[in-house]
Amino acid sequence: MADKAKAPAKDKSKDDAPPKRLNRTVGVAEALGRALDPALKKRGFASRDIVANWAAMAPAPYDKVTRPDKLSWPRGEKGAEGAILHLSCHPGHALALQHEGQRVASAINRYFGYLLVGQVRLSATPFAIEAAAPETVPALPDVTRARIGRVVERVEDPGVREALRELGQAMARKKMR
Repeated sequence: MADKAKAPAKDKSKDDAPPKRLNRTVGVAEALGRALDPALKKRGFASRDIVANWAAMAPAPYDKVTRPDKLSWPRGEKGAEGAILHLSCHPGHALALQHEGQRVASAINRYFGYLLVGQVRLSATPFAIEAAAPETVPALPDVTRARIGRVVERVEDPGVREALRELGQAMARKKMR
């Protein structure tokens, strides 16, 4: 019998390994954090603090019209001067952000309590302000509308009558919920 030559075992990388089981329930924040941390590390963020707390640390109006995109650390001794924070910005605020970049950097450094950001630059990544979803008003049944109309029809002043009609309809919608 001939000895079968054993093929060298392939080294398994971290990505090939099955995910670790925690054997406990995990909160949404922790589960998302484990999923987001590798992507944020590729963008230069050591943790998700800047992204998660951006609204608290950035000065107005930049807390709503900008988002952190990337954090670049200069090599060598320049690294002691702080990182370069690239922000994706709404086009209407880009010029103002270029002039007030140092103010944004100071606010971030003040939030952390140490020099983290030395410069703020604009990113080429497009930015879109998220519009709040319009609140939907549930439709009232015709029977309810007719009942409210009969109650308020005796009011002489048309402005007061219309205000009472709207109030009655709002109260009926609230009961429906």
